[in-house]
Amino acid sequence: MANRLPSMTPARAREVTVIVPGRGWMPIDLAELWRSWELLYFLVWRDIKVRYKQTLLGVTWAVLQPVLTMLLFTLVFSRLARIPSEGVPYPLFSFAALVPWQLFANGLTQAANSLVASANLVRKVYFPRLLIPMASVVAGLVDFAVALGVLIVLMLFYGQPPTGRAAWLPVFVLLAFAASLGVGLWLAALNAQFRDVRYVIPFLTQVWLFITPIAYPSRLVPPAWQPLYALNPMVGVVEGCRWALLGTPAPAASLIATSAATTLLLLVGGAYYFRRLERDVADVL
Repeated sequence: MANRLPSMTPARAREVTVIVPGRGWMPIDLAELWRSWELLYFLVWRDIKVRYKQTLLGVTWAVLQPVLTMLLFTLVFSRLARIPSEGVPYPLFSFAALVPWQLFANGLTQAANSLVASANLVRKVYFPRLLIPMASVVAGLVDFAVALGVLIVLMLFYGQPPTGRAAWLPVFVLLAFAASLGVGLWLAALNAQFRDVRYVIPFLTQVWLFITPIAYPSRLVPPAWQPLYALNPMVGVVEGCRWALLGTPAPAASLIATSAATTLLLLVGGAYYFRRLERDVADVL
């Protein structure tokens, strides 16, 4: 919280900024975040450079991860388990889900560790701490764009070019981004307080991968479990992306609405919890 107080000097009046820690549940200062957009840009650029600095393959990792996972899923779930793929080639079926999943999973992982990784910066100067995990998720859009380009090439190879439904893709990408940021804010705040949280994150993402309809269609989930299943925010994202890009059956409106509502709760709740920790974050890091 910053209060501006006038201070008179013999030469001229000047403005002094006094930073006072807030108390309790503080509101989210959207205006302050907007004023700091330039800092967000530099944090995103820093994260992108650090991510690929001194790597052998660089941005190619953004392609290798989903491609290798797609090949494994095709072997295990399509060839051996004979999982249906909604009338589209199984490599396309799984890869179209892995692209938004990579945005979500990598974003929450990077955001969860972002505060601890930026401890030196946090201790030195005041700025909206929300920018740090936000920058980590925004930086993941580079990997998403590269993987999406590979997906489009794959679609053309299988003779299924994008149609007008692809105009809905940004909506589902925005939902994936919001879900990643929401979960990332919760984990970033918890990880700053309890450092063993970082050991839980890989297990969490692995479990989350298999409770999301990436290797299988969501219709295989029994109807009685569908309302509970839809609480997973990535269910609506994955099924929506498949529908927009591949023309698979449209997901139920209730499924999309439930996933979107869960995403909103995660994002708002995570932002407020993160803000509550913000006043003490420099001390606990």
